[in-house]
Amino acid sequence: MPYSIMLDAGHGGRDPGAVYNGRQEKDDTLQLVLAIGEILQDDGIDVEYTRTTDIYETPYEKAMKANNAGVDFFISIHRNSFPTDNVVSGVESLVYSLSGIKLQMAENINEQLEMVGFVNLGVKARPNLVVLKRTKMPAVLVEVGFINSKTDNQLFDENFSDIAQAIASGILDTLNQLNASAKPQRFHVQVASYRNPAYAERMLNELLEMDFPAEIEEKDGFYRIRVGDFETLDQAVAMEQRLRRSGYQTWIVTT
Repeated sequence: MPYSIMLDAGHGGRDPGAVYNGRQEKDDTLQLVLAIGEILQDDGIDVEYTRTTDIYETPYEKAMKANNAGVDFFISIHRNSFPTDNVVSGVESLVYSLSGIKLQMAENINEQLEMVGFVNLGVKARPNLVVLKRTKMPAVLVEVGFINSKTDNQLFDENFSDIAQAIASGILDTLNQLNASAKPQRFHVQVASYRNPAYAERMLNELLEMDFPAEIEEKDGFYRIRVGDFETLDQAVAMEQRLRRSGYQTWIVTT
């Protein structure tokens, strides 16, 4: 099954977000979210949106929309602001806490945006933000430069496609890391463990004669007799019951 992501364009409708010289955050975020979504969809990701037009929803409504959709990740796109114009520039990402896959995704996104030319201001914990606190899935809020920074606005406008690709790449890199680490769990029924290989061979032959698919695993000086290589726990339990009916003491192990 493909991963599913809800993209949130910050603000919208009667809430313009941060404003600078007539530029409104809600417009930049919507334009960028739609571009990111297109890239992710082309890569096989199931993408949903909190909004695709200029409408207003509360942060709580956005979080509930993600929860009700049952998506795997929630990514909210914003532009930052500072009390004084043209003083601060750069990208930062916000997460509920500095742990888990959400932190990895936030760091990956920031690193990709840094390669576009933004200053990387890091990842910060903001546990009181509603879209981070109320979402049930890993959530990241990305501040894509300061809207009252001429430097960041120039980067945003002149490198728009690269920015959309950078954020999408940060997301996809994280999902690829998840896939690489998600080795399927296998189940086996262990019958015995010996230090003497002769005893292990004797038990192996006994089980094979009874048509049990047994094998020896040698590790850390022990010779373990295991039966079966199962994809599900139910399959392993069924084999364990067969072995116990034949008089063997068993336990289920995973690899």
